[in-house]
Amino acid sequence: MTIKEAVCVMRAPGAGGVSCAGVPRWSHSAPAHQADYDNAPAHTHPVFLHDDHINSRFAIWQGDISSLEVDAITNTTDETLTQCNAVNERILQVAGPELKEEIITRGYECRTGEVVLTPGFGLRCRHIIHTVSPKYVAKYHTAADTSLHNCYRNVLCKASEIGARSLALCLISAPHAQFPPDLAAHVALRTIRRHLEQQRTPSLVILASSCAPDVALLCALAPLYFPRSAREADAARWRLPDEPALHDRRIRIIHNPHSHNSDTAEDDTSTYDEEAAVEAAAAFARACAPDTQRLLAPNNARPPYERRPRIDNHDQYERLLRRARTEDLSEISGIGCLYQSGVDRLGRPVVVFIGKWFPIGDIDLDKALLYLIKLLDPIVRGDYVIAYFHTLASSANHPPFSWLKEVYTVLPYKYKKNLKAFYIVHPTFWTKMMTWWFTTFMAPAIKAKVHNLPGVEYLYSVMARDQLDVPAFVTEYDMTINGLHYFQPDTNNT
Repeated sequence: MTIKEAVCVMRAPGAGGVSCAGVPRWSHSAPAHQADYDNAPAHTHPVFLHDDHINSRFAIWQGDISSLEVDAITNTTDETLTQCNAVNERILQVAGPELKEEIITRGYECRTGEVVLTPGFGLRCRHIIHTVSPKYVAKYHTAADTSLHNCYRNVLCKASEIGARSLALCLISAPHAQFPPDLAAHVALRTIRRHLEQQRTPSLVILASSCAPDVALLCALAPLYFPRSAREADAARWRLPDEPALHDRRIRIIHNPHSHNSDTAEDDTSTYDEEAAVEAAAAFARACAPDTQRLLAPNNARPPYERRPRIDNHDQYERLLRRARTEDLSEISGIGCLYQSGVDRLGRPVVVFIGKWFPIGDIDLDKALLYLIKLLDPIVRGDYVIAYFHTLASSANHPPFSWLKEVYTVLPYKYKKNLKAFYIVHPTFWTKMMTWWFTTFMAPAIKAKVHNLPGVEYLYSVMARDQLDVPAFVTEYDMTINGLHYFQPDTNNT
């Protein structure tokens, strides 16, 4: 079978979902014609023996990886999991906004060679295993090979850990990483073969790419690691490169970090042994930890709000809800900054938040979160709207972003789904900028639901006047800037 024929056999059958059962296994392809070699082989004995069982667990496939119906797929990305490359953009597009929201709200980060697991959301898979490819620099090729090997190995081990029976592997070495395609293919095939030799899961690994030249290269090199006959295994002795001794990355601390030369782009990578900056970054992170900041802060300084350790969102919310129902929250409820005020014209409850009455420096933000949950939990079971009045609020009323992110993360999906509108009345330039930033990078699911309103009158198109109960200073301020014209008979009332 020629390489061209192999590519045609393994090409995606068409648009839509592709069942992994329909992907041809490597064991079903015919062995390649073997050339005669005059020189001595590089290996005395075959390194990878012919094994039909292993070959039946491996496939090379050309097509859109996001269309495969498998238990898990791989995403090659950067440290923030939002890199712009063909594979990552396609996965984010098909998975839908929930994946991006998950990444942003949970603050996922991934170091080179490591993996992060997320749900598949809109994809045809249960899990997405994200990993970060190293950059290839010829000067440090051994470290680059090791890091790329770690990417594939950790993805395969994570798939085994979660019990995935089928795994779709993309080519992790993205084009911008400048990895020579043949070297990257050798690393991928060798790591997959070694894993399948040692582990029973996944029962199927599909190495997928939408690029025909990449698939052709994989088909040309795969017989070296997955021989389909004893003769093909023997012939691989001439072409198979030596298997490198791969070790986990170690950090070497040099005595004088300024004593060695920096070769600009050649030293621009975070995966190489020479980079003692990793240890320095860790020390800096420790210095910036909340406990360290509290020790260095003045005695009279108010300790910053500390985020809770990440645990399962549902369990965390249920625990907070139980606390909210049993603890004394009169201190927060007595402030009167958050309450329900009637319904809108569609019968949906209206929750009012008064920004000026939210004294950040004088309240316990943990109890504020509990009161928020206690008030909203029975309301958010159906559709609802929020009206936030920023009237005469100052910087002393702005909650810290760490708390806002914590609130948004801990609240279940029903809060975001059933929220139909979030009105901000009397916004300032600062409010508009911060709202744009928050809904763009932290809460994209509610971005389209946020509306900035210059006055109270604009609320009357969606709710009757007698359903809106706001403090007197709000209406007085509104009259000074908008006049009295909106205090007219409610002709829209139904």
